[in-house]
Amino acid sequence: MAETEKLGDSVRAVDRALEILLAFTATDYELTVGQLLKRVDLSRPTLYRLLYTLEQRGFVVSEGDPQKFRLGPAVGQLAHVWTSSLDLSALAAPLMEKLQEQTGETVALFVLEGGDRLCIAELPSAQPLSFKRGIGYRERISVGASGRAILAHIGANDEERRRYAAERGVDVANPVEDLDMVKRRGYAVSKDELIQGAVAIAAPFFDRSGQVAGSLGVFGPSARLHADRIRQFGEMLIQEAAVLSRTLGKRESL
Repeated sequence: MAETEKLGDSVRAVDRALEILLAFTATDYELTVGQLLKRVDLSRPTLYRLLYTLEQRGFVVSEGDPQKFRLGPAVGQLAHVWTSSLDLSALAAPLMEKLQEQTGETVALFVLEGGDRLCIAELPSAQPLSFKRGIGYRERISVGASGRAILAHIGANDEERRRYAAERGVDVANPVEDLDMVKRRGYAVSKDELIQGAVAIAAPFFDRSGQVAGSLGVFGPSARLHADRIRQFGEMLIQEAAVLSRTLGKRESL
C-alpha cells in the first residue's frame, strides 16, 4: 500500500511539473511566481519546490528581481530531438487527403524558405480540368495566395514584413491583396495571377514557437471556384491548417 501511494505521489509530481512547463507560451515566455500561481493549481511552497527541481535539471532558468522564470536549455534539447524526427509531409498527408476529398481540387503544402515558399507535398485533382505546380516548385512569398498567406503573418506589422522581405530581395511594395486583411480573414486568394484561369486559396500554419512556417493551399479553375466556394474552401483550409499547427506543437493563445 505504501509503495502504491509513493508511486501515486511521484506521478502527481510529474503531472504538476509538466503543468508548470506548459504554462509558458510564445508571448508569455517569462513568468513570475505570482503569474505562475494564476495558471497552475498549486500552493506557493509546492510551486517553489517543483521550480527548484526543474531548474536543477535545466528545464527552467530564473533571473531578475522580481524573480522571473523561463524555459531552459533542456526543453530546447527535447524540442530539437522531436523536430528532427518530424516528416512534415507525412504529418500533413491525412488532412491533405481530407481536403482533396472534400474539394475535389489540387491540394498542396508549402514551407517557408527565406523569401520563397517551396512545395513539399501535392495531391493533384483527378478532374480533367485542373492545375498543379509539382513538388519542388518554388516561388517568392509576395506572389500567389500560398505565398501571401505566409507573408501576411511575418512580423507584427507591415513595417516588419517589409524589412523581412527587403532583407531577402523580395518586393512587397504593391501587394495584390491587403496583407492585414489576409491576416484577419485567415486565408489568401489569387485569381489569374500565376496561371490564367486558375484560382488559389491558401491558409498559413505555424510552428511550436508560433512563427509562420508555411501554407496549405487548394488550386482549381475559376469555372468551378466561384465566390461561395472560395469562402467555403477558405474556411476548410483555416481549420486544417490549425490542426497541422497543433500537430507541430503550437499552443492556442490563452
